[in-house]
Amino acid sequence: MKVTPIGIWGAFPNKNEATSSFLIEQDGFRCLVDCGSGVLAAVQNYTELRKIDAVVISHYHADHIADIGVLQHAAMIGMQLKEWDNIPLPIFAHDKDKEAFDQLSFKGVTEGRALNVEEKIQIGPWEVSFCETVHPVYCLALRFSSNGKSVVFTADTEWTEALVGFAEGADLLVAESNLYEKYIGIIEGHMSGSQAGTLAEKAGVGKLLLTHLPQYGSLDEILQAAQETYSGIAAFAEIGKVYEI
Repeated sequence: MKVTPIGIWGAFPNKNEATSSFLIEQDGFRCLVDCGSGVLAAVQNYTELRKIDAVVISHYHADHIADIGVLQHAAMIGMQLKEWDNIPLPIFAHDKDKEAFDQLSFKGVTEGRALNVEEKIQIGPWEVSFCETVHPVYCLALRFSSNGKSVVFTADTEWTEALVGFAEGADLLVAESNLYEKYIGIIEGHMSGSQAGTLAEKAGVGKLLLTHLPQYGSLDEILQAAQETYSGIAAFAEIGKVYEI
C-alpha cells in the first residue's frame, strides 16, 4: 500500500498547493481521499486523472469537496473522448446531507455511493471502515486495511476517545493537527499537535503524519507538541512523498 500526500492544508491552500488530500495505491488501484481546493491540479503530478479508480469524501466542507465539480467535468470530457475506462467514477461519501450527496452523481460520469458508519465496505483491494468524528458537520474518519496492514485518516475532528479504538494498531495514522495548543477548547472541531500525538500513542500506531495544517503561526510548535506526546515517529505529511506500508 502506498500513500501520497497531495495537499496538507486546512480551510484553504497555500499558493500553488492544495488542501488536505491523499492518494492511496495498491495493486494498480488508485483511490483519492478528499478532493478540495487545488487537489485536481496537484494530483496530476502523481497520476493521470483517468487512472483514478475511486474517490472517498470525509465530509462536505469546501476544503474537502471544492474540486469535485471540476473532476466531474474532467470525467465528462474523458468520456466524450473515449479516454476514460472507469466510467462512472464512484465517489463514496455519507448521505446525511442529501443535497450535497446528490451532487456527487453527474451525467453518468460520476456516481455517488453512500457510506454507513456501521458498515465496512470493499473499495478496490481495501476493506474500509468508518468512525464518526466530532466536527461542526457530520464527518467520517476512514480506515483502509489490506493484507494485515492499515492506514487511518482522522479527517476533521476534535479529540474523541472513539478514535483511539478505531485507530488501534494502524501502521500509519494520518491525523489532522489544525490547532496550536492555546486554541484547545476555544476552536471547535479540530485537534492540536499534542492531541494527535496522544491519539497515536494510545492507539499504538506505527507512525504519525500530521495534516490539515494552519497557514499562520510557527508550524514547528505543532510538530513539537505531537512529538512530546507520541513516542514513535511523528512528522508533517510531505507533499509528493510516497509512504509505503
